[in-house]
Amino acid sequence: MDLSQLKKRTTAEIAQRIVEDIPDGATVNLGIGQPMTISNYLPPDREIILHSENGLLGMGPLAVGEQIDHEVVNAGKQPVTMLPGASLFHHADSFAMIRGGHIDICVLGGFQVSVAGDLANWRTGDPKAIPAVGGAMDLALGAKKLFVMMEHLTKSGVSKIVNTCTYPITGLAVVDCIYTDLATILVTPSGLVALDWVDGLSFEQLRELSGVEIQNGKKS
Repeated sequence: MDLSQLKKRTTAEIAQRIVEDIPDGATVNLGIGQPMTISNYLPPDREIILHSENGLLGMGPLAVGEQIDHEVVNAGKQPVTMLPGASLFHHADSFAMIRGGHIDICVLGGFQVSVAGDLANWRTGDPKAIPAVGGAMDLALGAKKLFVMMEHLTKSGVSKIVNTCTYPITGLAVVDCIYTDLATILVTPSGLVALDWVDGLSFEQLRELSGVEIQNGKKS
């Protein structure tokens, strides 16, 4: 199908959609890449506590202008702000929080997510790319819930949602929900369930583009 006329969700819109599903008081880790934009959309009427694996709890939006302090950065080395009550600590303490199950939600990017919730997000086999798993494996297993934020299709138009991952696995059966530029898809024991999708795209077209079995869970 022709996607050129379809209004896909921007990175900002995907981030805002994810924030809708983060409960008040949750401690959330943001992975490198697209997920880091979520810090710019913290709702003023709810408390969401952002955790960075390099040792920061209480991270605010990305820093701009005079706010920039290159000693205060997120895991992707982007300058960030700190909210009132924020704390800094050792890298090892940060990973103790992750491995100890103290992170409510982690949002990671993805190269592939399988129908079983398996995640591949650290290597594609591209000889020009540097494989860097970072803390993704710890986060995928240690967080109570894992959200994946990614584009629905590759640049060549192939679905990133697959029956079986063909890239090296980050974690098995770890993904709870997938947020893309086309849809929001829940991973359940009985399969994938599409909660919403962009205007101009039918459910049948979404399923065709995805190339996997998806149930319609959209509320009428």
